[in-house]
Amino acid sequence: MTRFAIIALALLSWTLSVSMLTAGEPTQSPRPLIVAHRGLLKHAPENTLANFRACLELRLGFELDVERSSDGHLVCIHDSTVNRTTNGQGRVGEMTLAAIKKLDAGSWFDPAFVGERIPTIDEVFALIAEYPNARVLIAVDLKAGDTNVERDTVKLAVKHKILDRLLFIGRTISNTDVRQRLRTANNKTQIARVANNAKEFPASLEDRIANWVYVRYVPSPDEVQRVHAAGKRVFIAGATVAGQKPDNWRRVTAAKVDAILTDYPLDLRLSGNSQESSD
Repeated sequence: MTRFAIIALALLSWTLSVSMLTAGEPTQSPRPLIVAHRGLLKHAPENTLANFRACLELRLGFELDVERSSDGHLVCIHDSTVNRTTNGQGRVGEMTLAAIKKLDAGSWFDPAFVGERIPTIDEVFALIAEYPNARVLIAVDLKAGDTNVERDTVKLAVKHKILDRLLFIGRTISNTDVRQRLRTANNKTQIARVANNAKEFPASLEDRIANWVYVRYVPSPDEVQRVHAAGKRVFIAGATVAGQKPDNWRRVTAAKVDAILTDYPLDLRLSGNSQESSD
């Protein structure tokens, strides 16, 4: 049995066990949405359609990265080069889309994924649109450095009618100009500003452009309540929740944060600290 088959069976078993455990239980209060860092990166090649489809089938949100090819296309890859996650070499920004699409973005992870390609952002957004009722949050990390990437990404999101499910992070959280370009692109865009610690929290909360506070520390229940009172939401990421951090997962859930970005989305789900969503 291939590694991919084992993973598929494990995911199916997990899904069935969760359904059996939760059947007939009373409805619980909302819990944080789970955002899988680069998708299910422990189980499938990161930033690929196979990975993201698995997330959506399991009703998990995910984080994706946006770069631009030399001929202007937005593509989904974390690094500025294709070296680590494909069988090719070179900088993304110096390659055409046609050249990028020839690369194998799956076999480096496992032979079961041979032939998996680097997707365009248009393809990723089209995939998300196939799950209109999946209550998930998609975190978008804008890696491309040009001043049109915000407009072009938002335009694609509007085209596929998924803008309301996207949260812009990455350079967005620390760059006022990026946040302003996103707000100019569409007034309904969800935009985050970072608070690395409690001292930075007030400025993040008071930011007139951002409608999410992105925290890299475990916020107090009072801080979360203040964010909600301001009509905003809380996204937590970073070392406090990215790894196997069950104590912190419980703390931020109790504080009622709105979304958690982690490398271990299935473990977080199984820990009982997630908000169930359905299609």
